[in-house]
Amino acid sequence: MVVCKGLTMILMKKAGTTELDAFYPIRSECQDDAPKTHFKPRAGKTLSARRWYASFSQDGKLDMAKVLRRIQRGGVHPSIKGLVWEFLLGCYDPNSTFEERNLLRHCRREQYSTWKAECQKMVPAIGSGKFLTSPIISSEDSQQVEDSPTNTSNSVSNKKVIQWKLTLHQIGLDVVRTDRALIFYENEANQAKLWDVLSVYAWMDNDIGYVQGMNDICSPMVILLEDEADCFWCFERAMRRLRENFRCTTSSIGVQAQLSTLSQIIKAVDPKLHQHLEDLDGGEYLFAFRMLMVLFRREFSFADSLYLWELMWAMEYNPNIFTSYEEPRAGSGKSIASPLNSKLLKQFGKFERKNVQTGQTDQQSAFAVFLVASVLETKNKQLLKEAKGLDDVVQILGDVTGNLDAKKACKEAQKIQKKYLSKAKQS
Repeated sequence: MVVCKGLTMILMKKAGTTELDAFYPIRSECQDDAPKTHFKPRAGKTLSARRWYASFSQDGKLDMAKVLRRIQRGGVHPSIKGLVWEFLLGCYDPNSTFEERNLLRHCRREQYSTWKAECQKMVPAIGSGKFLTSPIISSEDSQQVEDSPTNTSNSVSNKKVIQWKLTLHQIGLDVVRTDRALIFYENEANQAKLWDVLSVYAWMDNDIGYVQGMNDICSPMVILLEDEADCFWCFERAMRRLRENFRCTTSSIGVQAQLSTLSQIIKAVDPKLHQHLEDLDGGEYLFAFRMLMVLFRREFSFADSLYLWELMWAMEYNPNIFTSYEEPRAGSGKSIASPLNSKLLKQFGKFERKNVQTGQTDQQSAFAVFLVASVLETKNKQLLKEAKGLDDVVQILGDVTGNLDAKKACKEAQKIQKKYLSKAKQS
């Protein structure tokens, strides 16, 4: 096995490829335009398959504190990312056994199969290996339901069906645009898998449904996890954290609260930069909208964005989200144990541990907000010197695409968090 692995690495070097290229191969015509990847698995730092499996007890309980330490040092090896993400995102309780998780996995797969069959009855294309990019229902049909009385369960149900059907072709159009530089999505069956997961989720999420950008969050799960139902549940858990990002109305955008927090952070740690941005009419920090909305998917290469996410989730990890295996949907996990318990605190990620100790537990202070702050700080001098308008700010921040180092950005974000909490304590 070691000989084979060594031979594979030699062959890849001769071909001019890397170990990451083997996991996330890029289409040849896209090689030149692909953002540079900084992440490389490092022995002794990156969580390897060997260390991952050695972290389980005989009955299947996971030493999550040990796993978090390793991830925070060097990320997760591509060969086990999907398995590790299921724990990072809260699909499974580390204190559960192999048997308990197998039972839960079976129940979830059955549930997904039921929901998918329900959707397939309404739209046969779902589960067919194909997907839709053209509307299957007109806006006139939608308007008829909108104008009809809504005091009966039947009309409410019809409205839900029509609204859902109206989104399916948009999901399809977004699927076509998703990570199209990757060879993985040259296969229509893989595109259809992404479409199916997003379509079923849109049907099940009665509140928000589907919003453009969710495809960028879901895509890595589809690539990393072979079973479609497992992809769905991993995405569903991710959305418990992120779904408020996608709640947009005529008067507000989903990440507005986070942008407001970002404004407070920069004002506290770098008042000169904050004042400059305010003078440019950028005090609402709307230029950072995309970074927060889809967690830097556009600012990093595919491999680096996955690395960034697992660093974030490891640092934000909170063991108290497991009130039960199936707590209510949409981010309802609450702390159920004393945050001052030193043994318990070791189970928290670095970032969340600091938040718990200082009482900062709201989602508006998520690690992603401090990451954006770290990006602004790295461009501090250029923004102050060259930005004469908001277009300049957008252009300067746009130049970071493909040039950001996830590890450095996370370290800088932690420094800013520490500085911000210190300032908040003094005020």
